[in-house]
Amino acid sequence: MKNVILIMTDDQGYGDLSCMGATDFSTPHLDRLAEDGARFSCWYSNSPVCSPSRAALLTGRYPGNAGVRSILAGHRTATGMPAHVPSLPRLLQRSKYRTIMSGKWHLGLADGSRPHDHGFDDWFGFLAGCVDFYSHIFYWGMNRPGPALNPTHDLWDNNKEVWRNGEYLTEVITQRAVAAIRRACADDTPFFLYVPYNAPHYPMHAPKQYMDRFEHLPWDRQVMAAMISAVDDGIGAIRAEVERQGLSESTCTFFTSDNGPSRESRNWLDGNQDPYYGGQSGALKGHKFSLFEGGVRVPGIVHFPGVVPPGQEIKTPFCSVDVLPTLCEWLDIDVGVMELDGVSQAAYLSGLGPPIERDLFWEMGNQTSIRRGPWKLVLNGELVEGVADADTVFLANLETDPGETNNRIDDYPDKANALRDAAEAWRRDLEERWIKEFSVERQGTTGRTN
Repeated sequence: MKNVILIMTDDQGYGDLSCMGATDFSTPHLDRLAEDGARFSCWYSNSPVCSPSRAALLTGRYPGNAGVRSILAGHRTATGMPAHVPSLPRLLQRSKYRTIMSGKWHLGLADGSRPHDHGFDDWFGFLAGCVDFYSHIFYWGMNRPGPALNPTHDLWDNNKEVWRNGEYLTEVITQRAVAAIRRACADDTPFFLYVPYNAPHYPMHAPKQYMDRFEHLPWDRQVMAAMISAVDDGIGAIRAEVERQGLSESTCTFFTSDNGPSRESRNWLDGNQDPYYGGQSGALKGHKFSLFEGGVRVPGIVHFPGVVPPGQEIKTPFCSVDVLPTLCEWLDIDVGVMELDGVSQAAYLSGLGPPIERDLFWEMGNQTSIRRGPWKLVLNGELVEGVADADTVFLANLETDPGETNNRIDDYPDKANALRDAAEAWRRDLEERWIKEFSVERQGTTGRTN
């Protein structure tokens, strides 16, 4: 049987890998993964913020069809992704895989919403949206107008609270992932390892050894480079363990990010409210929370020796919702009766057939967008959270204008109207289902990007 490793970073922009164009720092382990596998130049997260994008990745459904449409709260009674929604770890668990998570969950803290409720046999990490990298305390809500929220310690090992004070969380997540691989191999059990790192999400923390690597950079880029470099080293350690175990040829690895880079003032750690711009979305428009390309187009890599030809650049759009059906086809797991929004691109990634074409949709707050072929339409787009863009309807041809610099609605009114009709119809259907199946009150959402 094949093994699966699924790695996700947090708030990492499209341009913040050297294999994706970063020139001020390098990520050699991820670069090697891309060289030996395939690099996606058009991988889309299915949301511009983290809880919905994680729900989509693990379920193969758009966030609204998975029961998570916005950021989930971090208090210990906060509910999250409903237990009845099928998930990739549960599918693989039923197929006799050992299902493992090490890292950030952010899909609910209350009983019924935690990782073991969604198919993980063995899990370690934190459950809220962010924690301090050294104390592992969730303190979102401090230094804000109104009543402050009490900070809460948030680190768990198989649902038991554990304390690792002073240990840098990126390194702890890696150590736990490597140890889990060793245990699975000792038991001769195929494994699914999900490693959702919380870097480079704020707070902007990195050990001195990583900061010293980039002392020539301005502080905002220095700490971003240091945090991503620690993740890159962690991925190198995970790959090295796979190689030591003789599993390189039988392991499929996916890597991506949950959304684009953050511009939140909390990244600065100095109490000021000025936006942060340490992360880069390349030449793309928008950041985290925006449905323009910079908020949803993210780094993506797949590595599967003997299945995915090495050295490819995949230019056709691929989404996080496609991971579940693609993996299951490669693993001969039948998902024919499952409700999925993603499609299997297994044949295309293997070089055995053309890609499956389809419309792609996103929604966040008042924003809605659609991509059809090279055309993308954004309705009520926001470049800055809570501030509407001047163009309430924005049409771009991404083949000629990936930065969404020119609004083409006047040049192609029929195209704009057709895409608008499709996007609004999709949004209406989603809203109707949400009311019928998912209760907003039980979500415990914050509506903010913590």
